[in-house]
Amino acid sequence: MGDPALLVSRLLAEGAPVVLGLDLPLGLPRAYAKDCAAPDFPAFLRALTARPDFFAVNPTLATIGRERPFYPARGLRGMTRASHAAALGFDGPADLSRLCDRATAERPAGAPLFWTLGANQSGKAAISAWRDWLAPALAAGAPLRLWPFAGGLHALLAPGQAVLAEVYPAEALRQAGLRLAGSKRAQAPRQALAPALGAALAGRRVQPDAALQTMVETGFGADAAGEDRFDSVIGLLGLIGVLDGARPDFIPADPWVRRWEGWVLGQTALPRA
Repeated sequence: MGDPALLVSRLLAEGAPVVLGLDLPLGLPRAYAKDCAAPDFPAFLRALTARPDFFAVNPTLATIGRERPFYPARGLRGMTRASHAAALGFDGPADLSRLCDRATAERPAGAPLFWTLGANQSGKAAISAWRDWLAPALAAGAPLRLWPFAGGLHALLAPGQAVLAEVYPAEALRQAGLRLAGSKRAQAPRQALAPALGAALAGRRVQPDAALQTMVETGFGADAAGEDRFDSVIGLLGLIGVLDGARPDFIPADPWVRRWEGWVLGQTALPRA
């Protein structure tokens, strides 16, 4: 893909509205956001260009704070999300999560934003995207609009403007009526899903080219990047579903969600508690 900023400019040059689904957090947990001086999450992102230390991952609890919330840099005995939350001044580990990160009746919980260790984490993706692309692009006035903070998805569509929305492959998989019989990290379960995934693509009026058809039929390859290719297609399937009206453009009527926390595109289920 190369430089995301260049990708967006190339797509916008075609003269059509552009929407990108990003498999990374777009938003902050309200326990952190409540003490932010910025009016909303997009403004917070723009200001991060002047705060490079924000992205430095803490090696120990001793250095954690609002100015440096990501943790841990490596695995340590006894580290817990509860101790991470306490170091940030939160009431408990649940405060690390946004509303859309929490478990619903349809799927398990996603990873909290500031956690950076293990397979079930999204902090490193947020650091990379926010630091290297989104914060500088927004600060420079790039034509990027963040859903849901700027409004509903369809209302934001306009030539010369790129709309960025958070997608969660585990959520998009269920939205498309798909279920893996095993781990998505293994090729065999992905390959076994090929007939159902092909039907889901057809149901979204997506015609795969030869390369994508081969990827679907072979379970997206045997290498470690096969999981990433699979997630990319599933996330795109979820995005197309909302664009074409198969899924609602649902945003909870919660000011914290609309200003700070964000939401997962196509998700309609609220947390269990």
